[in-house]
Amino acid sequence: MRARSWCSFTARRLVGLSLILLTAVSQASADDSDTDRILDDLVPRLETYIEHGMAAFDTPGLAVGIVSGDELVYANAFGVRRKGGDPVDTRTVFQIGSTSKAFLATTLAIAVDRGAFRWDDRVVDLDPAFQLMDPWVTREFRVFDIVAQRSGLPPYVNDIYSFLGFDRDEMIRSLRFVEPRTSFRSTFTYTNVTHLEAGRLVARAQDAPDWENALRRDLFEPLGMADSSANATAIETASNHAIGHRWTPDGTIEVPFTDLFPYNLDGAGAINSTVEDMARWLRLQLGNGTFEGRQIVSPENLAATRTARIGVNEKNAYAMGWALQSTPNGEIVWHNGGTLSFGAFVGFLPSRDVGIVVLTNAANVGFPDAVGLWVLDRFLGNPETDYAAETLSAAKAAAENEAGRWAAPSQPSGPPEFPTGTYRNDAMGAVTVTEDGTALAMAFATGAVIKLTPWNDGIFLVTLAPTGRFRSLSDSLGPDPLALATFQPDRTGQRTVLSLMLEDGQTYVFRRDEPAPSDRAGE
Repeated sequence: MRARSWCSFTARRLVGLSLILLTAVSQASADDSDTDRILDDLVPRLETYIEHGMAAFDTPGLAVGIVSGDELVYANAFGVRRKGGDPVDTRTVFQIGSTSKAFLATTLAIAVDRGAFRWDDRVVDLDPAFQLMDPWVTREFRVFDIVAQRSGLPPYVNDIYSFLGFDRDEMIRSLRFVEPRTSFRSTFTYTNVTHLEAGRLVARAQDAPDWENALRRDLFEPLGMADSSANATAIETASNHAIGHRWTPDGTIEVPFTDLFPYNLDGAGAINSTVEDMARWLRLQLGNGTFEGRQIVSPENLAATRTARIGVNEKNAYAMGWALQSTPNGEIVWHNGGTLSFGAFVGFLPSRDVGIVVLTNAANVGFPDAVGLWVLDRFLGNPETDYAAETLSAAKAAAENEAGRWAAPSQPSGPPEFPTGTYRNDAMGAVTVTEDGTALAMAFATGAVIKLTPWNDGIFLVTLAPTGRFRSLSDSLGPDPLALATFQPDRTGQRTVLSLMLEDGQTYVFRRDEPAPSDRAGE
């Protein structure tokens, strides 16, 4: 599976963050007249910037909102919910991807406020079933580590489980089989599956059936976010929802909803929302936990979610659900989101008491981030950068490189020389490999089937087959391979070891069951 961050900072490539230690109390905000002056100058330029960017990225629809203090001072919508469809407005529902992670971190903060657990409690004490490969890390993994992106696990660890239909318990359990990539708390590595454990802790602490119910009780209802949800059915049945589009260099392509990704990853990226609802979320952030006179979360524990936990480079850091970025004239607290067919950006300036939300119905290859950062730079008085042009150029170059990687093979090979049968992986269980015309089919117990197409000298391209409940997800993923596969010899020289190799470096090894004597004789 390529280094897509389907539920992470960008839909294609991870971008830089910034290192700033955020304090609990914002600096003095700009006065109203200063904000009005900036908006008067900014809005016409912003709308032009958006319209040009939408054309360049072929983004069908976009909604944007700017919050100053405790007020939504600008909200607008552009384009359509789907190509040829009804117009977007400020109450159109979009997927918000990984901007959900800050909501997850805040539900943890609320649980800490209520005394359900402490930030430094050991996770294994709260959930004895939690286990990583390293026993010491298992013992030392604390609540504040779960969403701090410093686990030492590989980037995007086991994201493929969400595409193959494994349930939440199976995804959490899968982490115990993963070799650490780095030492614990030493390196920024972006993950999604770990966040399921955070959601499980919150649900148990709040005596809720699942994290979505706790989220609704703790944040959506108190903030009046009536059009927000965290499941596929809610967005599909909403009367005013956008349809997602997969990005390609030749234009965006409409794709269907799926009840799998991102919804089976909960707080890592499952929220659906609108600009008007997200403005309420920003008001809570700018109000240091207070909304319309009510304290929803304490300033101290909200600040903990916005405190640097791991450095990315000399100027960038990650907190809990937020990236912290230093700029020439101030700090930006932000996060973006990229599902398979939607993009989002949420960011704010503690020093200016201003924030912005950008929602689009196209996969995030940098456009929502470009709009958000461009606006925040204007409030800070930073040098002007055309982020949209930069990210579009990078996205096109990455797509061209990707296409070149899968050029026609020089030594195509077919499946007959490789053994079929039952293979097993410690975490994924048993799979059945059968011939499927000129390819191989690998069937999982979840009902997912991946197709192994011969490509080059014993290497297979791996794609998700459009079968059953996985059909919509297959359409959304597009034609690019999820992984490469090879059959390797065991100690006896028989090719009975099947390896799935992902671009991020993870490899899943399946070993063939010992064949019956009659089968062995025929090999």
